[in-house]
Amino acid sequence: MIYYSEFASPLGTLLLAAGDRGLHGIYFEEHRHFKGKDGWRHDPGHACLQQTVHQLEEFFAGSRVAFDVPLDLVGTPFQQTVWQELLAIPYGSTISYAQHAQRIGKPTAARAVGAAIGRNPVSIVVPCHRVVGTGGAPTGYAGGLERKRALLTFEALSAGSR
Repeated sequence: MIYYSEFASPLGTLLLAAGDRGLHGIYFEEHRHFKGKDGWRHDPGHACLQQTVHQLEEFFAGSRVAFDVPLDLVGTPFQQTVWQELLAIPYGSTISYAQHAQRIGKPTAARAVGAAIGRNPVSIVVPCHRVVGTGGAPTGYAGGLERKRALLTFEALSAGSR
């Protein structure tokens, strides 16, 4: 069973989803790859969802740079590898898709890495927004480029004040 709740973030309402093993998804309004919540149960009291809300509040207040909610991500082994490596990108930093491909040992797979990053089901918590184009420009984000730019700006400013 998937449980869900909403979180009013500075970037708009986020739909949070969790199962019994952990956080399953974070979706922006008009999220590119969201398939809908049919069969899900609304439960804002679910322990993982409450923990996620608390940590997102801390993140947007500038007091949290990494998340430690349990994750329950559904994806191919390649996607899992790509998503796991996203967690190693430091707060306030960016890397390119090509660099990310090199980090997972697939230096010629930048496009495949980009596609896997685009399917990351837990935006913000697994920081796919920290991956940018080779020239440093924000490219591709399932929640929209304006949100990616806002997250990068927020982290850069917050990291600079630490």
